Amino acid sequence: MGIMTRDGQGWCSTQLQEAMKKRNITPVCFGYKQIIGRIKYAPEISVDDTDALKDLAAIITRPIARGSIEEIMFRMNLLHKLERSGMLIINPPLSIERAVDKYYSLTLLEENNIPVPRTAVTENHDEALKCFEELGGDIVLKPVFGSRGMGATRISDSEVAARVFRTITFYRGVLYQQEFIPHGNSDIRAFVIGDKVVAAMRRVSSNWKTNVSLGAQPVFLNLSTELENLAVKASKIIGCRIAGVDLMEGPNGPVVLEINSQPGWNGLQSVTEVNIADEIISYVLSELKA
Repeated sequence: MGIMTRDGQGWCSTQLQEAMKKRNITPVCFGYKQIIGRIKYAPEISVDDTDALKDLAAIITRPIARGSIEEIMFRMNLLHKLERSGMLIINPPLSIERAVDKYYSLTLLEENNIPVPRTAVTENHDEALKCFEELGGDIVLKPVFGSRGMGATRISDSEVAARVFRTITFYRGVLYQQEFIPHGNSDIRAFVIGDKVVAAMRRVSSNWKTNVSLGAQPVFLNLSTELENLAVKASKIIGCRIAGVDLMEGPNGPVVLEINSQPGWNGLQSVTEVNIADEIISYVLSELKA
């Protein structure tokens, strides 16, 4: 079973390898830069001496890693080729493409009646300023592509907004802003595998950013049926078989902030007795037998 990752020695990757070995599965861990795709001669896709289509039963994708547009497109096209050839890919490449694009994924969720924050996206800084006022003059500006809260900025001053918006558009960036939702400096991460949430945590921070990678503290959470159903439905809309679903409980009820198609679970594992890597491998095996 393959693990496609930028860091074979990373915590999540080693957890997956251990879970495979418990079941006498041989893990094959490799990076995207090691893959060769061939057309018109064999092996079609290989990594070192491994013929991916013949030697691997399934591939689990971990973070794609940074790269040029050409590199990212090639990596995704390789995943699509593997899937078209009958390989089980967790997560499917289409779901990765949907989830990584905040605008794309949020529109899909909203179209399917999933509650999401009011959001405005534009390339025009003057129009962005109008949206800033429409959203209450207190917004979170985020990169369209990004994770772990990196690059997200809260702005509640129109003059600051104007300067920031102009700077971003000068460098040909897209202005993606969401209304700021009071949330008591905490939110929820639900880890979805298949049709269920296997574990959940509340992330508690000393400020408005609630990412564990930025210092928020994970706290075990027994998720309500309502929120579990919401997380599972959101994951399915994006097409993820495994997902980290971020939810926030605001004054007007819960909203889905975003879907992570390649979630880490180090923080979550520290507050749950469920072995998440074991659950992932069990799910992959069940899908292979289906």
